[in-house]
Amino acid sequence: MNPSLPQDVLDQIAREEIHFAQAPEVFFQAWKRGVKIAGPQWFGDGTSEGFECAASKWDLRPAMRRISGALGVLSPGEGVFLAAMASFYNAREGGALLKRCGFQGLADLSGLDLERRRVIADLMLHYSGW
Repeated sequence: MNPSLPQDVLDQIAREEIHFAQAPEVFFQAWKRGVKIAGPQWFGDGTSEGFECAASKWDLRPAMRRISGALGVLSPGEGVFLAAMASFYNAREGGALLKRCGFQGLADLSGLDLERRRVIADLMLHYSGW
């Protein structure tokens, strides 16, 4: 580190380095919570066994076609939550799904219950790319 930087800046850099070093694992744990809430049928191979055996976010990629096909029959909250999760995997396709759900901006996430809000917040805070 640059010793000419003020201590508070050095401390902030150190906190961020720790945060981003831990971010991939924390993201994966938040992702698994979201998959469990939404249902494993929308992710990975679509099975409970696949969910239980998942070792990384790659094992639980959103099944974009399945999600897209189900948006018309899911409740608005279920659709927004699934589409928001999908947007972490693919921003363009996830954004299109969100638009189909009537999503207009981040404030629309306020319609989600606290558990789902926490998942989305944790995903956002710890996202470091797919």
